[in-house]
Amino acid sequence: MKTNRLSFRILMLAGMIFLLLPGGKTVAGNPPDEGMWLPILIERLNYVDMQKMGLHLTSEELYSVNNSSLKDAIVGLSSGNPSNGGFFCTAEVVSDKGLIFTNHHCGYSAVQNHSTPEHDYLTDGFWARSLEEELPNEHMCASFLVRIENVTDSIIPFLPDSLSESDRSKKVREISGRIADSASEDGIYNCRVSSFYSGNEYYLFVWKTYTDVRLVGAPPSSIGKFGGDTDNWMWPRHTGDFTIFRIYADSTNSPAEYKETNVPLKPACHLPISLAPKEKNEFAMIWGYPGGTSRYLTSYGIEYNLEDFYPVIIDVFGKQMEVMKARMDVDKKTRIAYSENYAGLSNTWKNFIGQTRMLRKNHVIRKKQELEADFTRWVDDNPLRKEKYGDVLPELKEGYQKLGTFSVPYFYSRFAGSGLDIVGFANSFSGLKDQLEKKNKAAIEETVSSLRPVVTDHFQEWDCQIEKNTFGEMLKLYAKKIKKEDLPSIFSTIEKNYHNDFAAFAEKVYTTSVFATAASANQFLDKPSLKVFKKDLGWLTAQSMQEASGKLAGNFGNARTGLSRGNRLWIDGLRDMFPDKMFYPDANSTMRFTYGKVLDYFPADAVHYDYITTLEGVMEKEDPTNEEFIVDQKLKDLYQAKDYGPYGENGELVVCFLTTNDITGGNSGSPVINGYGQLIGLAFDGNWEAMSGDILFEDNLQRCINVDIRYVLFIIDKFANATNIIDELTIVQ
Repeated sequence: MKTNRLSFRILMLAGMIFLLLPGGKTVAGNPPDEGMWLPILIERLNYVDMQKMGLHLTSEELYSVNNSSLKDAIVGLSSGNPSNGGFFCTAEVVSDKGLIFTNHHCGYSAVQNHSTPEHDYLTDGFWARSLEEELPNEHMCASFLVRIENVTDSIIPFLPDSLSESDRSKKVREISGRIADSASEDGIYNCRVSSFYSGNEYYLFVWKTYTDVRLVGAPPSSIGKFGGDTDNWMWPRHTGDFTIFRIYADSTNSPAEYKETNVPLKPACHLPISLAPKEKNEFAMIWGYPGGTSRYLTSYGIEYNLEDFYPVIIDVFGKQMEVMKARMDVDKKTRIAYSENYAGLSNTWKNFIGQTRMLRKNHVIRKKQELEADFTRWVDDNPLRKEKYGDVLPELKEGYQKLGTFSVPYFYSRFAGSGLDIVGFANSFSGLKDQLEKKNKAAIEETVSSLRPVVTDHFQEWDCQIEKNTFGEMLKLYAKKIKKEDLPSIFSTIEKNYHNDFAAFAEKVYTTSVFATAASANQFLDKPSLKVFKKDLGWLTAQSMQEASGKLAGNFGNARTGLSRGNRLWIDGLRDMFPDKMFYPDANSTMRFTYGKVLDYFPADAVHYDYITTLEGVMEKEDPTNEEFIVDQKLKDLYQAKDYGPYGENGELVVCFLTTNDITGGNSGSPVINGYGQLIGLAFDGNWEAMSGDILFEDNLQRCINVDIRYVLFIIDKFANATNIIDELTIVQ
């Protein structure tokens, strides 16, 4: 599997979001459905409420360190060691042979990597009829939580107030590293100490990670991605968003790298599946790995997002998608190669558009300002509180204003500059240039050898037309949005020699640079020379971008660090101000559970949305001229015959349903579980009207969109005839 270009963009963006947007909750109320709760605290904080809402399991059956419990059926999916990068999605174990369900969009990369124009699994779907037909996925990892431990008392006492924020962060990393190393038991487990409440508490997470994960089944995109970008974040929804994998282990049931001799995992727990009809107000809980929320964000942080952060991402990603789509529409091989990139960009792009609109429409800034006014009055009422918290809000206001002055040029430098394809690739040759300058023959040969696979990997799924056009459009956008004096030096060359014709400059770069194609890069490695680095336009652009980005990053980083103390005290003050409130920590890619119910909603005056959709809605949306709404002929035949088997209900087949569960990105693929611990669906999206929900939970509007497990089984059984999969499951009639 190649390193995906989009992964770099999205992970870099995710890192910025987590660092910029401290999280929290609205404390004026505590709706029963709000909260992403830590399993370790379930008995103390949540169990009684969950029982009242319809839970029939004990707290020990939900979370236990010493005995098998529901947590042992929850899987975190990652592209490597979860201690480093967290989880991109969630999955759940559904058989005693290590079978796991997750979303179609979570397995999209794996399906894409196995697809070719001759075997287009994205279009046609994939179903393994035996273990031997299951496909391995390099770098895909599946992790099980072993335990959570509160280690706050092992860290906070060693962080005196005299420490600067940078020294404080360094000390936290040092102590956290020791704790994680000790808990890993010489590498048996992956461990991470995570910060909560913006550095007021710390918890250790210990996982067992399996690295042999194989593709078992995926519906065609006409089912798994039905509705495409148009329906993304929208209700009513009719998407069969699921993919099936299997976890493999060695003969001792321990993690092992891929080998043909590996065997299906014997899990500690797997979820039975319920075929019961969905009922309004039915209890529903979701377990998984939500990536990040920002519930404690102040009004100043929201204003910063709306004015300085979101517009850049919407601008850059929108243009990149436009270039990509034009080429994908005319070339099947390119469509397959770039499908995941495009889907990821589109998802983030539309998410930020939705957040922008709904933050304003739902008056989130005003609601935050009301809380901040209450906080100020509470602080001013007590001299000790004023001494501790008096400067918090003014400090945050000033900090976000300062951050805003640096962020726009910094983001353009990252996403429209140093993040460009040829720029990143050229910079990977920096070590070779250093060795050529040192004239160390042995080191040069070693570096050349190490770069050969980099070249192969980079150009494995690559389209010159897309990258060249993106390069030109991004430079044009960069020049349009940033003051001339703040532009990298390469723009002077473009102005002087190409009269600001960015398309012409891009053509020249991709025609002449040794970093433009695999052939030219390998030819350069055959005979590397310093002369090339001195005149190559790809290299000169890369160096110019890196230099500019480095300067901007320093200012941006300093401004961001300046917010850390204010955010920490702000959250500490809120918890002090409301001592009787149960504060859940913000999402940070660690295991959480959320509980609520199946429920409809009223998105606007005189508008009512039911809590289920059916297969009839798929047929109503069908449009053979639009790739997003194509319906497979076999699905139409099954609909016409009403051949739903045990998965139908009163002559209908439910496709998706709504719950009030509090989720966010990373929860994709999470199990929706009823009060008896049975799987009833897979979470895959949120609704448009509550796109501001990552910052402020919208009690009357916020809904989680889920694919009904009966539709999943119907597709596996009736559509794909993959009864070998059905036979593995524990199905409760």
